[in-house]
Parts: sequence; C-alpha cells; structure tokens
Amino acid sequence: MASRILTPASRMLRANGASAAARGFSTSVRRVAPVGDSPLPVRKPVGAFRGGMTGFLLGSTLAGAGVYYYILEEYKVSNELLTEDIYSLQNSVQRVHTYVQSLEEKLVDLEKKK
Repeated sequence: MASRILTPASRMLRANGASAAARGFSTSVRRVAPVGDSPLPVRKPVGAFRGGMTGFLLGSTLAGAGVYYYILEEYKVSNELLTEDIYSLQNSVQRVHTYVQSLEEKLVDLEKKK
C-alpha cells in the first residue's frame, strides 16, 4: 500500500532529475577590469611590534599592581604589630609609673615616722 502512494512521487523526482542533468553549455566573453593607475599601498607589518608592546605594558601593569597590593598588605601587618608593641610599652610604662609612685609614698611615710 505504501508503494502505491510513493510511486507517483518517485516518478516525478526521476523526471526532474533528468531535466536538471541535461543542461545546455554556453560561454560568455570574459570581461577584464581595467588596471588602475596606482596600485594598492603596501602595508607595513607592525602588528607583532604593537602586540609585543601591548603585552609588555599589560604585563608590567599587572605585575606592578600585584607588587603594590603585596607591599600594602605587608605595610598593614607591620603597622598592626608596631601599634601592638606601642600599646604594650605604654602599659609597661604605666605599671612602672604606678610602682614608682607607690615607692615614693612609702618613702614619705618612712620619713614621717622618723
């Protein structure tokens, strides 16, 4: 049953395919464009140099930014350590000051007793 439905379609395809293959051959006169007075300018190869300079500048900028942030982080760490040492020294000086005051008070009390 399917072959009966597809038979007319296959006949049409064979007929169209044969007509497409039997195409005529023809030639035409070749028309050459006239040559211009001035040829195209020669382009200088500067792409590699430009690319090298761009890469160098990009790399230098990225390396500089990396070093800057590294040094900034080291500065912050050292600044925090220095601040901590200053607070520790201030605390020690305060303790020594109170100890000296207590010794002076004891010395004054001893002189009063004499």
